[in-house]
Amino acid sequence: MFTGLIEEIGTIQKITKGFKSAQITISASRILDDVKLGDSISTNGVCLTVISCSNTGFTVDVMPETMRRSNLGNMKVGSRVNLERALKLNDRLGGHIVTGHIDGTGLIKDLKEEDNATWITIEAPSGILRYVVEKGSIAVDGTSLTVAQIEEKGFKVSIIPLTRDKTTLLTKGVGEEVNLECDLVGKYVERLVAFNKESVPKRSVDLNFLKENGFA
Repeated sequence: MFTGLIEEIGTIQKITKGFKSAQITISASRILDDVKLGDSISTNGVCLTVISCSNTGFTVDVMPETMRRSNLGNMKVGSRVNLERALKLNDRLGGHIVTGHIDGTGLIKDLKEEDNATWITIEAPSGILRYVVEKGSIAVDGTSLTVAQIEEKGFKVSIIPLTRDKTTLLTKGVGEEVNLECDLVGKYVERLVAFNKESVPKRSVDLNFLKENGFA
């Protein structure tokens, strides 16, 4: 689990691509303080497992499903990525609960300055928008943000200068892809409701039904 509060921006140093997968080495400094083999690190919002590490960076395997669901397949050597170590139980939950399991990607459609804030309009598929609610939480490239407005084909977020300076969000331009993870609660509620509907046995309304329920 993560909070969506980015700790550091890393730089991709090496990419070894398989047929559908990849192995990526990322340079970092701050997050390496206590990182060890098998740890989880959110990389642009994707939960990845450290398979090797040094005092200058770490390496992760990216499986085909992750390549399909996220923007990691578009990364190049020199690309910068948002990094966050897994949440500790005694940490403050300053953002929101983020799993690092990407629901899909969106496209930046517009960037607009307003005083000290920057508005980002993101276009997203309907399968993601169904879980997006105004003033709810969403992780964009691993960054915990509040949904400010919802539109027919997307949504808007507004970021403060600290988020601008400490993440890669505003290093991207219109038309670029971002990873999206919706709030976990909505997905579980939808599944439970659907499961309950499926599990209720269907029964026709007949005389015996009416008698059993006090109508006859």
